[in-house]
Amino acid sequence: MTYASPTYVEETRIGFRFLATHTWQHHVLRVAINDLKRLLGEPLPRGGVLLDAGCGQGKSFRLLQAAFAPDRLIGLDADAHSLALSRAEAQREGIAAELIAADCAHIDLPDASVDVVFCHQTFHHLVEQERALAEFWRVLKPGGRLLFAESTKAYIDSWVIRWFFRHPMHVQKSAEGYLAMLRTQGFEFTDANVSLPYLWWSRAKDFGLLERWGLRAPPPPGQREETLVNVAARKPAQA
Repeated sequence: MTYASPTYVEETRIGFRFLATHTWQHHVLRVAINDLKRLLGEPLPRGGVLLDAGCGQGKSFRLLQAAFAPDRLIGLDADAHSLALSRAEAQREGIAAELIAADCAHIDLPDASVDVVFCHQTFHHLVEQERALAEFWRVLKPGGRLLFAESTKAYIDSWVIRWFFRHPMHVQKSAEGYLAMLRTQGFEFTDANVSLPYLWWSRAKDFGLLERWGLRAPPPPGQREETLVNVAARKPAQA
């Protein structure tokens, strides 16, 4: 069953259960955060205020706390049940996370109040993507960082994902489309701050099985449809 709102399309029940699995935490979330750390380079931002935009069930909290040691960790999600699970996750991990019930397109935080925005696998649920990105820009301090990790249209529009999940298909973007959207908003990044992971779970046609069995070599960048894009972007200090 799928629940809809004017601004985002929520997870199906299958998707909601998947977000609590070891596969999600170990092969998706952990891998993305490690890649974003690499894209940021040293030294990593530490302390300050970190906003987890679309925090879901809070499975990112422990990883974000370990990576960035924020003084204040804020989790934002529009789904009340997800926030309840996030609260329980934070308590279980001993993390003092603040939780906000809101959509990414309407963030109840002051201007220039956040040092890092972490947004992982959230944008493909949002209808108002540009408005959400404008909100990230607004709440970030000058010089603040946006850690953006997203699946592209090539993956979201694949038969397996469309069979089990529901998304606003008219707003899905390619990797280049997401990069262009970030640049249009004003975020800065170079090629060194961008990666195009080609992970087995993101190839829904065969889940990379032919490659894992050695029957086919993975196509190189430029000769494949990119299924993931990770970006460590920066709001200019003089913005």
